[in-house]
Amino acid sequence: MMIKTDYDLEMIISTEQIEQRVQALADDISNRFKEEVPILIGILNGSFIFLSDLMRAMSIDCEMDFIKLASYDGQTSTGTVKLLKDISADITGRHVVIVEDIIDSGLTIKFLRDRLKGASPKSVTIVTLLMKPAVARLEFPIEYVGFEIPPDFVVGYGLDYNQKLRHLPAIYRVKGMD
Repeated sequence: MMIKTDYDLEMIISTEQIEQRVQALADDISNRFKEEVPILIGILNGSFIFLSDLMRAMSIDCEMDFIKLASYDGQTSTGTVKLLKDISADITGRHVVIVEDIIDSGLTIKFLRDRLKGASPKSVTIVTLLMKPAVARLEFPIEYVGFEIPPDFVVGYGLDYNQKLRHLPAIYRVKGMD
């Protein structure tokens, strides 16, 4: 597939690799919650494609909701997290699975995990498609990681640069931005 863009991109994870890993994650999550109906909480906007594919690959029933947070301006973290849209579901006593597109510094996932734990769920599990272990500063484990990547700026499969390039079917490093 030819990608038309004004950016210099280098594919680092192919569509096929993503499909295989999403299926493996879905199988693991389905096995873990086979007697439960978890609620998947997607972090907008980046996780919507990953959450959709993950949910369709799961073999168990589940529910979903979304939350929208902001912590980036372009490719730079602002150092703070702003809540733009909250979940509408009551998660008290529920198994919650946070679905994130990428964990970079860990600021957003820590904020969300702490916020959701305040609602007294039965459990909080985190699944992320991408993780940058070289820059993530976390005091808790991430249960399900699709791919560990270097601290490059990446786009595609829901990840964006100023709201563009989400449509790309694979994960690409943006050359000249790292």
